[in-house]
Amino acid sequence: MAITVKFFASLRERLGCTERQIDFSEPITVAEVWTLVGSGQPISENVLIAVNMEYADAETVVRDGDEVAFFPPVTGGGRL
Repeated sequence: MAITVKFFASLRERLGCTERQIDFSEPITVAEVWTLVGSGQPISENVLIAVNMEYADAETVVRDGDEVAFFPPVTGGGRL
């Protein structure tokens, strides 16, 4: 089984890539995906996650062919 993992903004810069393919033998959670691609560090609570373009959480199970995306927290914005 394989999934596509995408990284956006500062996560892309920190991990040094935009996208990775992950191979695994049985369904795994998003948290386990992050452990595989995030240098072994636990996923931060403020990282946004999407699985197949829908918001998800760290306990969401991913399956063959899924796309997992990680987004850093968004801050800022001001009054116009």
